[in-house]
Amino acid sequence: MTMHNILPIFRRELRSYFNSPVAYVVIVVFLAIVGWFFASNLFLMNLASLRVMFDVVPLVFLFFVPAITMRLLAEERKSGTLELLTTKPVRDVEIVIGKFLAAWALLLGAMVPTLLYFATLLSLGSPDMGPILTGYAGLMLMGGVYIAIGVLASSLTENQIVAFILSFLIVLALFLLDKVLMYVPEGFASTMEFLSMDYHFSNIARGVIDSRDLIYFGSLLGFSLYLATLSLERRKW
Repeated sequence: MTMHNILPIFRRELRSYFNSPVAYVVIVVFLAIVGWFFASNLFLMNLASLRVMFDVVPLVFLFFVPAITMRLLAEERKSGTLELLTTKPVRDVEIVIGKFLAAWALLLGAMVPTLLYFATLLSLGSPDMGPILTGYAGLMLMGGVYIAIGVLASSLTENQIVAFILSFLIVLALFLLDKVLMYVPEGFASTMEFLSMDYHFSNIARGVIDSRDLIYFGSLLGFSLYLATLSLERRKW
């Protein structure tokens, strides 16, 4: 696996986002939703905090990320360009990583304008920098895992709508695991809590950097990309 092969795929995929209205529409809708909650919190409730953004963005990601990943491999399969791509000296894992990085870069691009909210807080006072910095880091880690799951879902089907629904259901399940602990036997509660995405994000967003949270995000991200690679390779079997 070499960056020499990954970078052209990354650039091609990122360019395709901005050559169509998809990236612009999704980013504008994302910023409109997050901005509305931040402004409401600031002007209506007189609370100068990014806490509401860190509460809302994970919910928005549930829809936002499947929308930007559903076409990554499904469209290639349907149009037949995936087979054309694989005739070049590039490995399946390089295709997966290149497309993953492009979607992650788009997510980062959507998050950058939210730094204006951070600048607003700095102009109003002296916010606690620790939870803000770790909150942003947690959002990017969560977004990375969701994107990896979206790439996996897109690798399993030629239908973009099916890919969206499959990705949405998986990330929704991971998000809700720690919300239903009261309904499961006590012996399974701790396991379900550990598997919950929001549980680990909440730890990081509070300013606590724990190796268990980093291992969770890294393992889930890597495993999803590994399964996506296997899904691509199955066409050769």
